[in-house]
Amino acid sequence: MMLDVDLQSVQEVRQSLLTAKQAQKRLQAMSQNQIDQIVQGMAEAAKVEAGRLAAMAVDETGYGRVADKTAKNLFAANDVYQAIKEMKTVGIIRRDEQNRVWEVAQPVGVIAGIVPSTNPTSTVIFKALISVKAGNAIVFSPHPQAATCTKETAKIMQAAAERAGAPAGLISCITQPTLAASQELMGNVCTDVILATGGTAMVKAAYSSGKPAFGVGPGNVPVYIHASADIATAIRQIVQSKTFDYGTICASEQALVVDKTIKRKVVAELKRNGAYFLDDHETKRVAAVIMKGNGLNPAIVGKSPQAIAELAGIIVPEDAQLLMAEETGIGREFPFSIEKLAPILTLYTVSDSQEASHLCNKLLEFGGLGHTLGIHCQDAQVIESFAVDKPASRIVVNSGTTFGGIGATTGILPSLTLGCGSFGNNVTSDNIGPQHLMNIKRVAFGLREMKLEAAAQLTPAVTTAPASPAISRDEIAEIIKSVLLELQSSNR
Repeated sequence: MMLDVDLQSVQEVRQSLLTAKQAQKRLQAMSQNQIDQIVQGMAEAAKVEAGRLAAMAVDETGYGRVADKTAKNLFAANDVYQAIKEMKTVGIIRRDEQNRVWEVAQPVGVIAGIVPSTNPTSTVIFKALISVKAGNAIVFSPHPQAATCTKETAKIMQAAAERAGAPAGLISCITQPTLAASQELMGNVCTDVILATGGTAMVKAAYSSGKPAFGVGPGNVPVYIHASADIATAIRQIVQSKTFDYGTICASEQALVVDKTIKRKVVAELKRNGAYFLDDHETKRVAAVIMKGNGLNPAIVGKSPQAIAELAGIIVPEDAQLLMAEETGIGREFPFSIEKLAPILTLYTVSDSQEASHLCNKLLEFGGLGHTLGIHCQDAQVIESFAVDKPASRIVVNSGTTFGGIGATTGILPSLTLGCGSFGNNVTSDNIGPQHLMNIKRVAFGLREMKLEAAAQLTPAVTTAPASPAISRDEIAEIIKSVLLELQSSNR
């Protein structure tokens, strides 16, 4: 008898979670050195397979470029690994001898890893590394459009982990990615934490599952180019950042906000770096294909400028790296103002930093709250005044936001899951790492006695009638004697 696909997928999830639970208990009993060897083996395997997995991802999804996806895989295998390899994640990880507090790490357990179609292989490498480093098992839920490459990456990570001494079933992937399977994975009693990277609907589902969840938000990233900026460097970095993997990283630039005093220089430098400025007719044609319904048109995601132009019915040069359009409005009626996971960039002109600040806030509020903001500026005071009040969790200064936001060119933690904080309805504003996937217990030693007498002095006095002073027996006798004498006198 043929079983229903949904039922098969749900059963597969349940079995994977039970196996993962058993594997995680065995991993949790291992030493820091044993876990570190497992993680190192996984990172080395990812480096070896980076190019092949990138090619699989592009072939299956049609998104991005093989060279850039290879670079993303290597970023996870190299940069992320180097950032986490010395972290203590087993047993007592920190001792504060002055305050006599020990911090003890304990894994969260089994993690549900939600994987997007835009960055499938790099996301699996990244999430597998940070999960196992923190002592956890992970079960991946792939996007249906990236199921094969996601499954293959998880298989490589598990095989490498096993070669280094990890138990079977520590890392697995759903082979039948149905909606029912995803719901079962996020809601099953064996799942302890959800690590969600994907579209808004998927992240919302993760938060609605009743499980602790780390999610991300959209990244409608505005970038302010101040009059003091090194324009040539800024534009080179911006074009490299925005065109990387055809714009599929959510921290990539979406809108340039430029001081009018330097606009001509900025435009000239953009053109020198391969940006093609659309005329009015072309702008309307491209605007018509940016959105589908109320959201981004998936047909343009991760596609080349030439492919997008063909879809829009226009012709652009073969050497065009980026499609540029000038805009003044913000909102759904202005498609160029939304987050565009494609090599399409919008240009706004402002009179000063105050207007730029207001415009950047509006762009973030429209579709990128809590994610990332960029500024190119050489004036420290301008940077400080511009940055402090912005509702963005990562403010990247003088670097491309794609690479700066993930920690490739800045000093923040290298990561491929970027929290948006309360601005974006996320539980954290951090770049996610192993430290988010373990419970930290505190062993606290007594340092002093509680001074209760001091507390008593602070207690308000109860208002009562004053007590009568104590009277001695001799005084009582004298009082009785005087009363008797008064009675005798009155009887006379």
